Amino acid sequence: MITPLDIQNKEFQKGIRGYKEEDVDRFLDLLTLDYEKVIEENHSLKEKINEMNKTLQKYKEQENSILETVETAKQLMTDISSSAEKRAELLIKNAELDAERIVKEAKTSTEKVFEEYEETKNRINIFITRYKNLLESELERFNGISTELFDDTL
Repeated sequence: MITPLDIQNKEFQKGIRGYKEEDVDRFLDLLTLDYEKVIEENHSLKEKINEMNKTLQKYKEQENSILETVETAKQLMTDISSSAEKRAELLIKNAELDAERIVKEAKTSTEKVFEEYEETKNRINIFITRYKNLLESELERFNGISTELFDDTL
């Protein structure tokens, strides 16, 4: 590759009807300046390409990281959903068992109250019968006493 210094130091042989040396030198100076600018611009663009490649690589790594995070989040959501469903099923089952127990206890309690009611009813009937018998007995005795008292006086 020709360098700007090569252009600047280039010597041409002089001929009989050759170009004016000053014009050639001036043109070579302009060409050298332009060529230096092109080389600098080329170098600058290569650096920018390297920087952009590094940035691109960083973005690709971030993209992979983000994709992994999204997959992990999806899996976590699936696990949470599954866990919530199992917990809900367990809560429903426990609630059903509690409801069955409460109904059974209420039924047992109702039966017990009904038995106590029947027993109390029977006791009251027995009491009424005994009290009635006592009253009848006392009435007969009172009638007997009354008859004895009043029969003697007549």
